[in-house]
Amino acid sequence: MSVHLDLIIEAVVFLTIVGVTWVFGREIERAAAQRRRLGVQQGTVSSSAPLLQEEGTDNRFFQWIRASTSISEPVEQERLRGELLLAGFENPAAPVWFVIARFLLAIGLPLLFLLSRIVMAKTLGGASFIFGIAAFCGIGFLAPSFFVRQRARTRRQDLEIEFPDALDLMVVCVEAGLGMDAAFIRVGEEIQESHPRISREFGRLAEELRAGRSRTEALRAMADRCNVAGIRSFVALAIQTDALGASIAQTLRTYSAEMRSTRFLKAEERAMRIPVLMTIPLVACILPVIIGALMLPAVIDVVRYLGPALRGQ
Repeated sequence: MSVHLDLIIEAVVFLTIVGVTWVFGREIERAAAQRRRLGVQQGTVSSSAPLLQEEGTDNRFFQWIRASTSISEPVEQERLRGELLLAGFENPAAPVWFVIARFLLAIGLPLLFLLSRIVMAKTLGGASFIFGIAAFCGIGFLAPSFFVRQRARTRRQDLEIEFPDALDLMVVCVEAGLGMDAAFIRVGEEIQESHPRISREFGRLAEELRAGRSRTEALRAMADRCNVAGIRSFVALAIQTDALGASIAQTLRTYSAEMRSTRFLKAEERAMRIPVLMTIPLVACILPVIIGALMLPAVIDVVRYLGPALRGQ
């Protein structure tokens, strides 16, 4: 009877912690959204926003999620959408699904912890149980944000590696007589297997151009989605060249040579770091073994000659 009473008390404590976490988390998010809104002037919405309207998210469930969380604030919704875009989540419903995943994990992980205690019939004590519930609740609440940031970092690194090769193909296509729009389509098709991320960006850029969006807006939107310094420089260069009427082929060839030089310098930098990085395993692992091998004969001789004397023989 006491075991069941303990489980009931622990379940009540669990539900109380989850409820308090929900309320405080919601208030903290709303306060942060209000501070961000106060620091942003009106009319600073990104130019790519019209492409990401709330189509497909107008059902009652999604409306209730948006109204019950911090994404009901336009500034917070745009911020979250921007972070998800950098991670490669382009679905208009991605912010809503992100919030759903966050709260499902914040509730699900503590619930699994509680069920595991019930199945194993172990009593961790009041303080240990409360700490475990709070820890799993915090992990579940923060895990989606960590996953999105890690995915955005990996995607940015892949784009940095893939873009120079795509730029070389762009130079070949433009010098062969293709226009910029046709070159984006051609390069995106050619590198679809070897460089999927930059190919997807070129494909979306081509779709936006076919849909009637101006080249300047489409290029800037691609730069915002990628958040890579090399791509931003390329976009600025392409827009300036188009505005001045200069030769795009010569401009791309010059910039491609600079990108190759930059990539070569980065490779040299990584190569120069190898001796420094090898010092740590050398000192920690190899050097003690070498010292031991060199000192072992001397230690054997010392033990052989001094051992009998020390024993009084």
